Amino acid sequence: MNIISFPDRSLWPSLLMRPVQDSREIEGKVRPILEQVKAGGDQALRELALKFDSVALTELAFSEEEMLAAESQLTDELKAAIGQAYQNIHTFHKAQLQPVDKIETMPGVTCWRRSVGIDKVGIYIPGGTAPLFSTVLMLGIPAQIAGCKEVILCTPSDNPAILYAAKLVGVTRAFRLGGAQAIAALAYGTESVPKVYKIFGPGNQYVTAAKMLVSKEGVAIDMPAGPSEVAIYADDTAIPAFVAADLLSQAEHGADSQVLLVSTSKKLLASVNLTLSTQLEKLPRRDMAAKALENSKAILVSSQDEAIALLNDYAAEHLILSVADAESVSEKITQAGSIFLGNYTPESCGDYASGTNHTLPTNGHANAYSGVSVDSFVKKITVQHITEEGIKNIGPTVEIMAEAESLAAHKRAVTIRLRNLL
Repeated sequence: MNIISFPDRSLWPSLLMRPVQDSREIEGKVRPILEQVKAGGDQALRELALKFDSVALTELAFSEEEMLAAESQLTDELKAAIGQAYQNIHTFHKAQLQPVDKIETMPGVTCWRRSVGIDKVGIYIPGGTAPLFSTVLMLGIPAQIAGCKEVILCTPSDNPAILYAAKLVGVTRAFRLGGAQAIAALAYGTESVPKVYKIFGPGNQYVTAAKMLVSKEGVAIDMPAGPSEVAIYADDTAIPAFVAADLLSQAEHGADSQVLLVSTSKKLLASVNLTLSTQLEKLPRRDMAAKALENSKAILVSSQDEAIALLNDYAAEHLILSVADAESVSEKITQAGSIFLGNYTPESCGDYASGTNHTLPTNGHANAYSGVSVDSFVKKITVQHITEEGIKNIGPTVEIMAEAESLAAHKRAVTIRLRNLL
């Protein structure tokens, strides 16, 4: 990795810039796909699958028999691992449910809020070079807990682990669809694919562009997304081999992934670079990881305060703190998708099975967005009840405010009730 020593703060924006893609060019290619599916439905999906994936689709949906048969194609060891991950993720996310708390704001005036699962949600799982069955768990489990009535999965992959995980989390229907056309099918609906109200899931730049475009038409999406990324803050208490392994575990996601290493120790940075080269050579996906490292940087800073400021500016999707008193340092981090503390908390545990969600804001969006949770799959509906005593107490306040805004009918809706109580 290229080591940059004590950069002036004015240089931070350029140093922390993600790999830039021409979004206008990509959107120009995606728009016609969306329009084709919107106009042509199932037939358009078949034409696009043949054009982009060289697949002649006869049946768009996975059959119930295919979903059930997936289990027999997995080893007992993998099924047990998926089961353990399911349990941990479910335990963590179930705790996010909040009981209804009725608040009396003044005598006779009671307000509360309840959560209602979004009726129809769509989950996209890419095919690509890695079968992301873990993402089926990360999206399907909170949808299951939230009580979503329909969970529609689209994936171009027939990997049995994906189908097994889909069955486990209660996916109602699954379709063998990929790319921007899958997002279009979920957004607009076709003869076979139900239209959903919110779309979740990762994907390449075309999938991301499709999600962003349909969101402009009123279809909700989980969050803006870009290539996956990790930032690591390490000091002399860190173990260089661990740090290098964490950098590579992120870099192998794809050539457009980015990793960032920040330290106050020149010795640590040199040690990490040395073991990084050794570990890279042993990876099956070393060419992809090496390409990602070209987008990556190691930055030497003068103090912990400077490191924290830089990391908050970067707003990483994943942030590993391999430093002394890591939990205390984490309290000063205000912009990150998910934080991993200490030498024995690799980011890959959060990716798979610790319990937290791995669907996180990338590309600096952690400055305003949270990762996926049960809240992502629910709507919050407020409720209020005002008694006769309550309208007497609150009525005059509302009358005065409505009159000041020149909204006479608003005032009258209160006045007519107050007169009725005389």
